[in-house]
Amino acid sequence: MSMDLAVIGGVGFFLEGLADRIETPYGSVKVNLTRLKGKRVVFISRHGEHHLPPHRVNYRALLWAARSAGAARVVSVNTVGTMSHHQVGSLFLPDDFVEFTKARTNTFFEDRAVHVDMSEPYCSELRDHLAEAVRSQGLEPFHGVYVCAEGPHLESPAQIRMMRQFGDVVGMTGYPEVVLARELALCYASLCIVTNPACGMNAGCALKMSDLIETMDVMEKKVTEVLSLAAQSLPEERTCRCKDALPKAGL
Repeated sequence: MSMDLAVIGGVGFFLEGLADRIETPYGSVKVNLTRLKGKRVVFISRHGEHHLPPHRVNYRALLWAARSAGAARVVSVNTVGTMSHHQVGSLFLPDDFVEFTKARTNTFFEDRAVHVDMSEPYCSELRDHLAEAVRSQGLEPFHGVYVCAEGPHLESPAQIRMMRQFGDVVGMTGYPEVVLARELALCYASLCIVTNPACGMNAGCALKMSDLIETMDVMEKKVTEVLSLAAQSLPEERTCRCKDALPKAGL
């Protein structure tokens, strides 16, 4: 395989294509091989066929499969709640993250200490191309800090009050993807869809999953177009630092 881009999709986002499987040291991953505006794309469903909860997703297998497909760049599509009063349906491109997870394997290096630089967690080159693609759709992307909660339950109002001190949006799937991608020297960026106000941000209104799905139904076509335009505009050679992230003794 030699894919131009890998896309990891979550709740409510899917790319049709030729079904295939990629074997990894961490398990088998079902993928769809497709094209976006002529670019070869491997689509990976984050939650899999049985829709695993966020804390049980096999993140290492997903990122390893992306690399095995030949994709040096990965775009993750994530749904998030806003802690900063973004409008529902907004698109958000994280430039940093904070995580409050508890039970997720977050490294490929179990037998030795390997320290990769996370001073710029998300690929600036890939983010810039996504931002331009978002603007082409008549939207201005928001930027800021993604906070990853453990889940699978939604956060309480008190948890959101705490998390607001650290970031702008909250989700359950952005970590450890971001650090695992760096350990594989992949370019990684997250395209977040704001589907709801975080708990307590909209007084008296409880989150309904039907509202989230409805927002994703509305946004799916637009997000696909953003991914298509970004894939088309990316240069063949990477000029960012992501490719040099892994120490020589790495994987």
